Amino acid sequence: MNFLIENWFLIVAALVSGGMLLYPLLVSGAQGGGLSPAEAVQVVNREKGVLIDVSEPEEYAKGHPVGARNIPFGQIEGHKQLPSNKALPLVLVCPTGARAGRAAGMLRKLGYDKAQVLAGGLKAWREANLPVEKTA
Repeated sequence: MNFLIENWFLIVAALVSGGMLLYPLLVSGAQGGGLSPAEAVQVVNREKGVLIDVSEPEEYAKGHPVGARNIPFGQIEGHKQLPSNKALPLVLVCPTGARAGRAAGMLRKLGYDKAQVLAGGLKAWREANLPVEKTA
């Protein structure tokens, strides 16, 4: 017990460093992780997944993944472009991935259990050299 009292700073340092190592694992687990661009393409191609861009129309017009449907985050609940088959996988994308993460949570509550997020958003999509289109 005397060792613990005399070396409390070492114990605190060990606990803090351990917490810092575990933090990324806990955060990614809480957000449901996210798909890499390559994994997202596989979901769309192999599992007939639906790519949904939750950006605002102005952002969507500036650039979005080819074939993505635009359903703005604020209009996602009950939107007519959502697939009626809730068993289909959904891949959600936005410029950074933040809105897509919140949208995925909302869609899971609505019964779309296979709603997933493109990790890194449109930026990661572009960095993977995947096709992006603009609308007028």
